[in-house]
Amino acid sequence: MERHYVPSELPTALVLPELWDVGYALDSAETLADGDGEEAAAFLGDLARLYGTWFIGGSVMARGKGGLFNRSQVIDDSGSLVAQYDKVHLVPFITPEDRVFSRGEEACLFDFAGMRAGSIICYDVRFPEWGRVYALRGCELLFVTSQWVRSRMDMIHSMVKSRAMENALYVAFVNNVGVTGGLDFGGRSLVCSPDGEVLAEASGDEDGLFVEIDRGRIGEAREFLQVFRKRLPRLYGDLVREDLP
Repeated sequence: MERHYVPSELPTALVLPELWDVGYALDSAETLADGDGEEAAAFLGDLARLYGTWFIGGSVMARGKGGLFNRSQVIDDSGSLVAQYDKVHLVPFITPEDRVFSRGEEACLFDFAGMRAGSIICYDVRFPEWGRVYALRGCELLFVTSQWVRSRMDMIHSMVKSRAMENALYVAFVNNVGVTGGLDFGGRSLVCSPDGEVLAEASGDEDGLFVEIDRGRIGEAREFLQVFRKRLPRLYGDLVREDLP
């Protein structure tokens, strides 16, 4: 592939679904895992340089220090790996990820087009505390890459909208589509504004979206709602307890 950097006046990011490289093939993870995610990062890096775009690389199966990880990769428009994220909350049911992957321990925040952006993966979105951690660290645009089944799409859409509204930030949710290992993934990727408005939604088949982000809406929503100024952390002590059911 010929490599050349094509600068863009308006920075763009192409977002891929969870485990885009091999699919949700957990039974074959030991065989399919990419050594530290290097092969996937190099592949996306070539495309980023060729087309002058960022990639929020969904996630890949990566073999790292401490085991196998469900790892999101962020590639900038010069082809460099600028951030990565190992999934923190691992699915314990249907196809238990916690039997295959080691969990991450760190959030993933990076600068994109003058905005503070972050990346999480699928089941992570069920935990509002994690979304709030990102917001408190300055996140304005949260990427959620996913493998979510078709029968439960209304559920994930509700959570995506909630994370956007409660933190007054943009959420870009990208989901896989098709059947893998007997599971039917539902597509219907969407982008939500800081007030929960659905700016665009894909179909349940192979599809793509292009959405332009207006950063000004973040400040307006946060100024009006004051959800950060009015927080009372002294009342939230149970959030750090691990002995609750």
